[in-house]
Amino acid sequence: MDKDRAWGVASAVGAYTLWGFLPIYWKLVKAVPALEILAHRFIWSLFFMVFILFASKRIGLFGQEVRAILAQPRKTMGVVAAAAIITINWLIYIWAVNDNRIVETSLGYYMTPLISVLLGIVVLKEKLSFWQTVAVLLATVGVLNLTFRFGAIPWVALSLAVTFSLYGLCKKLLNIGAITSITVETLIMSLPSLLYLTFLQQQDAGAFRLSYPVVAGLLIGTGVITAIPMVLFSHGAIRLPLTVNGFIQYLSPTIALFVGIFLYDETFSPAHLLSFSLIWLALAIFSLSKTKVFLQMESFVMKKAACLSEK
Repeated sequence: MDKDRAWGVASAVGAYTLWGFLPIYWKLVKAVPALEILAHRFIWSLFFMVFILFASKRIGLFGQEVRAILAQPRKTMGVVAAAAIITINWLIYIWAVNDNRIVETSLGYYMTPLISVLLGIVVLKEKLSFWQTVAVLLATVGVLNLTFRFGAIPWVALSLAVTFSLYGLCKKLLNIGAITSITVETLIMSLPSLLYLTFLQQQDAGAFRLSYPVVAGLLIGTGVITAIPMVLFSHGAIRLPLTVNGFIQYLSPTIALFVGIFLYDETFSPAHLLSFSLIWLALAIFSLSKTKVFLQMESFVMKKAACLSEK
């Protein structure tokens, strides 16, 4: 493995590992309402991203990229849409973790690649191969199993999967660098966040107080734990093939699943096991769908189907 690729693997593993353990951090500020945590996350992320831009001497390039975005109304609207979508995603995630739904958040991020495929079909007019269709159907059965067993749609998992997939679609269509995009998105959401936190402080209802230095420090730290994985992710993404990065990304929901079950004693029933197993199988099939063995199997199945239809 060459040095550049090794650095890419290390960066990607680092990013997804940190994201996997992120629920532990949100649990530390469980007493703070999710919306207030989110507002602090945007503001302190912006501070940290600006620090990264200056430290890496990218501030000039950042200015050029922002001017290029503003010069194209469609791209500007796309960045605003991405900021709104990731806001919804982060809010649901923080709330769900502190509502003891870490297992369900894990399910959502396992489902994300498959939802992204469906968006590709609807929006980008992409076509599914035979094995990709099988994978999507298996994942659908997994979701339906949970729905029927518990009498409720796993809306947290579906919401996280749909919003993060839409966010990924925006990124693909906009084609803006990761560091620039996350800085602009946090900049967009920092103004309403600042207004909201100012209102809370005026009402003496804000959690950020010097008399509670641990809580204040943890809220400031939301910027660090947001920005560092994003920077690592961007380094990994540009150095690794999509297939390698795709495999590594399952590290995050796997760690979160174990954290939910073993650290916070969340329920993992036989129904959960069946649904997760179906989705794991779907992901394995989806990931291997372009390999030579699966392409040969697909060709064989299609030939047999054609023969049966002729009869």
